[in-house]
Amino acid sequence: MLCALHVIDEKLMNNEIIQEINEVKGAVETVLELAKKYGASTAEVAMTRQKGLSVSTRLGEVETVEFNLDGGMGISVYKGQHKGSASTSDLSHDALDKAVKAAVEIARYTSEDDCTGLADKDLLEFEPKDLDLFHPIDVEPEFGIKLCKEMEDKGFSTSGKITNSDGASFSSHQGIRVYGNSHGQIVGYPSSRHSLSCSLIGQQDDEMQRDYAYTVSREFAALDKPTDIGERAALETVSRLGSRKISTRKAPVIFRADVANGLFGHLVAAISGGNLYRKSSFLLDSLGTKITNKTVNIIERPHILKGLASSSFDSEGVKTWDRSILEQGELQTYLLTSYSSRKLKMENTGHAGGIHNWLVEKTDPDLAALLKKMGTGLLVTELMGQGVNIVTGDYSRGCAGFWVENGEIQYPVSEITVAGNLKDMFNNITAIGGDVEKKSSILTGSILIEELQIGGS
Repeated sequence: MLCALHVIDEKLMNNEIIQEINEVKGAVETVLELAKKYGASTAEVAMTRQKGLSVSTRLGEVETVEFNLDGGMGISVYKGQHKGSASTSDLSHDALDKAVKAAVEIARYTSEDDCTGLADKDLLEFEPKDLDLFHPIDVEPEFGIKLCKEMEDKGFSTSGKITNSDGASFSSHQGIRVYGNSHGQIVGYPSSRHSLSCSLIGQQDDEMQRDYAYTVSREFAALDKPTDIGERAALETVSRLGSRKISTRKAPVIFRADVANGLFGHLVAAISGGNLYRKSSFLLDSLGTKITNKTVNIIERPHILKGLASSSFDSEGVKTWDRSILEQGELQTYLLTSYSSRKLKMENTGHAGGIHNWLVEKTDPDLAALLKKMGTGLLVTELMGQGVNIVTGDYSRGCAGFWVENGEIQYPVSEITVAGNLKDMFNNITAIGGDVEKKSSILTGSILIEELQIGGS
């Protein structure tokens, strides 16, 4: 794949990105000075810039070619406990001056809030680590089109049951992030992200099914090959043909790794400060208590090199660090920002903007081991709908997958639902596979739940 890319002068590229970051840092410094000049007691500024290329094709024909060049600066000023915000994408002095004036004016009219304001200075990251997140490539649309064609062609050649395509896409983006505040912190870093995806349609008699495959990485060379993506999309699609309905019942359920991270995504929401101080979470007052089966252990590692969710500081400049989320099912921490930590009278955990690489510990080597352990039950490979209530924990979603007997997949199933309550579901997790899905901020294998309600015919 790399041989078709333009050769990049890495030294030149690094010099250019350093120059761009310094330019933005200079604009941030100007904003902070203007905020002080116009009467703000403190201020914070965040800016992102991103550029890149996105290409999509369908049946070998180009559908879209998009060049992206986006960026914006968000400014928040504080006059005591009053907050005002403004934004601009223009970094000229006049534009910055107008934006700061607008933010200061807005702060005059906002309600006083004793929890608002900058993060405490002693929590800030003034010397962020280099996490090796920046791996840009120089590529023309023709190259992206070629990759898309390879994916689709391989998909069609993999099986005669592939009769149509829902499209293939290639994306390559790079950008910078800079944050600064009145505590004297101005930090920033560059990053990149590349991806390939392919969605195919298969047919058997009158039945049609669709499925897809994709790959994403900070580094282009680490992406799966286009032919592997096309083949995987075809195999996933063909495996769903001949699907059946099953009767309503209770049975063990495995959430395959690529959908299992969504379960822990609900955990993220339930232990996030915003939901906690609003008392809109089913895990209120759960810190230090057992909320899952003791087999579940989760750690957060923000500083993984090239990690998709790696960062030395959160969106408020607070330093990130390794921490335990669950130990043998016991909740070790909430996920708090400056505001939510003050609301809850707890310590800021550096989670403004989200989580940073959750690693879920395996109990079994792979999906095959989980299937054998389950014996008879449902393997879920796709979830549909939004039937999750974080306030109560009630869970009900449409799904598709495979019926399993004696530890072996028997046939595909569709048009069914799985339902339960997240508290019970977490407590009934009996095994986690080593087939880790790495294309997410939550790195987990497949999850076996002892029993769920399955709604069928």
